[in-house]
Amino acid sequence: MGLFGGKKQKRGKGRAEPRLFADATPLRGGKGKQTQKPRRGLFRTLFGLTFKLGILGAVAASLLFAVTWISLDQKGLLQIPQREPGIMILASDGSEMAEQGTFFGDAVSLQGLPDYVPNAIIAIEDRRFYHHIGVDPIGISRAMYNNIRRGQMREGGSTLTQQLAKNLFLSHEKTFARKAQELVFAVWLESKFSKDEILQLYLNRVYFGGGANGIDKASRTFYGKSAYELTLMEAATLAGVLKAPTTYNPARNPEDANVRAKLVLNSMVEEGYISRDDAQDAIDNPTKATVTNFTPATQYAVDWITTQLPLLVSKNTQSLVIETTIEPNLQNQAETALRKRLADNAKKLNVSQGAVVVLDGTGAIRALVGGRSYKRSQFNRATEAKRQPGSAFKAFVYLTALENGYRPDSMEVDEPVKIGNWSPENYRRKYLGNVSLEQAYALSLNTVSAKLTQALSPVSVTRTAKRLGILSKLSQDASIALGTSEVSLLELTSAFTPFSNGGQAVEPYIVKRILGRDGSVLYERGGSGLGRVVGERELGDMNAMMRKVVLTGTGTKARFDGQDMGGKTGTSQDYRDAWFVGYTPYLTAGVWMGNDDNAPTKKVTGGSLPALVWHDIMAKAHQGMPELPLAGERSSPEPEDLQISGINVKEVIEASPPLEPAAVLPEPRKPQRAKRERGLLARIFGFDDEPQRKKQ
Repeated sequence: MGLFGGKKQKRGKGRAEPRLFADATPLRGGKGKQTQKPRRGLFRTLFGLTFKLGILGAVAASLLFAVTWISLDQKGLLQIPQREPGIMILASDGSEMAEQGTFFGDAVSLQGLPDYVPNAIIAIEDRRFYHHIGVDPIGISRAMYNNIRRGQMREGGSTLTQQLAKNLFLSHEKTFARKAQELVFAVWLESKFSKDEILQLYLNRVYFGGGANGIDKASRTFYGKSAYELTLMEAATLAGVLKAPTTYNPARNPEDANVRAKLVLNSMVEEGYISRDDAQDAIDNPTKATVTNFTPATQYAVDWITTQLPLLVSKNTQSLVIETTIEPNLQNQAETALRKRLADNAKKLNVSQGAVVVLDGTGAIRALVGGRSYKRSQFNRATEAKRQPGSAFKAFVYLTALENGYRPDSMEVDEPVKIGNWSPENYRRKYLGNVSLEQAYALSLNTVSAKLTQALSPVSVTRTAKRLGILSKLSQDASIALGTSEVSLLELTSAFTPFSNGGQAVEPYIVKRILGRDGSVLYERGGSGLGRVVGERELGDMNAMMRKVVLTGTGTKARFDGQDMGGKTGTSQDYRDAWFVGYTPYLTAGVWMGNDDNAPTKKVTGGSLPALVWHDIMAKAHQGMPELPLAGERSSPEPEDLQISGINVKEVIEASPPLEPAAVLPEPRKPQRAKRERGLLARIFGFDDEPQRKKQ
């Protein structure tokens, strides 16, 4: 017998011994004798070794599979993870404002989809989906063969079930342990769910790019429609996205996505899902995918709502439906008006930002715009930024005066005045002499407001402001007369609302009700209000003076026909902040405009751009509404006109700027801005954390 079990061949005298291989080396078996490896013995040995190694590998793989399964089972991981609770935020008319998280869960039903939607994914991602057990050895072998033949890794062997397992349970790190867990989870999924259930889970959980998880979210993101309405070409395009969501994003890379979609259609033809005519018809009728870069200003409101949730609903474990007070049409009008006025005047007048708040008589926020562009800056200037309100704060000075015996026809002298070391002045140091309070308020005369505050005491004025709704800390010196303490637009607007609604204080709110996904009411706005804070006589007198501001005073640019209205302009030192807060019997709206770095504008006053923005919003908002009078009865007859010592009041009012800025006030403190705002604005606009100060 030979070394490998073969029979020895006899060598005859003079015969050459046959050799197995041309380069075989003779083996010495004794003196003068040589032996050779038989071909059959070598193959048998190699086969036996390979078989044994295969058995050992299978045993090892089985043990590894079993250990991994037991480990995952003991950790309680062999179950479908629940999606984190989502949030659906609705406007006052029930339309969707925003969806956060995974509110709808596994919403798309496989049976409701056109057949070509799941078939497109199967054709390009896992042709043997209905024939394997979660892992496809044939598919893996085919992918390996093709990759070797092409000399590069172009195909993967993962099944849809494996992809689902990775999405549901695992990270995307490429390690042997993670791959072993993926195989276990895939087999477990196949043992627990039907093929259709697995496919439905996959369609609802897989990532399609563009921030869209699930086929329905992807369909709405790229095509603005439900997944049930997808065309064949759209379905093929979305199926093609799965290989590389960034590369084949149909909105950003339409050409690459189109090439990939044609490959999907070809695969569907090969698998018999569609005919070649169907594929060609789909190619001939493409749909353009669009994803806008524009983020609406409603996102400011959405962000503010989410910060309030922990105060309204605690320990929530389910998806929520949040019903808000936002009116979509009014919200769009507010955003459009602010953007347009800034676009037309930003460079010319050096004003880069603005904010708008609109409330109804109950304090419900009907519109909220926190800035010019949410995409560029997420800081909410309506609720978070605090700025000097300037002369807009005079409303509380004059209300305090009325509550202490003054009347609109009470006379004061507009003249130079000095209070301690402070000398408030009118614009260009022009003084009108004897004027009534109504005239002084309409023309926003600084000296009269300072005199009243000194006579009444700053403490009395700040108490009035707090009673009506100002929450910020206010200074206790005479300069409060000209609005030197910083407030937010939201609180100033809410403090003006009692003049609109009959004297009732309001607490501004944006959330009406919060429902659980099961329909349970988790929160509902209630209560009968904060009570009356302005008396009937004082209300009538204040509304008479506020009306004069709009009819013949500094706020004439805000006026529109068809409604009774009042308001007040405000401009801080060096034209840094410009305000207009006004109201009708229906709505109260506040507008602020300025710069994030506190830089002075080019003489933008409250009676200019803010009043125009206010007009643009409110004129449209009141179309078709019956005209109603402002509440209250005035205590004295209304004068026919503003006749003051023969002075042409119209020229004084229309001068640029009107008589508002306090020329000699101390340099204002920097706005109280959150740390995150300062850092964000510094990155966006390129300025330092400290706002630039005027060089002396």
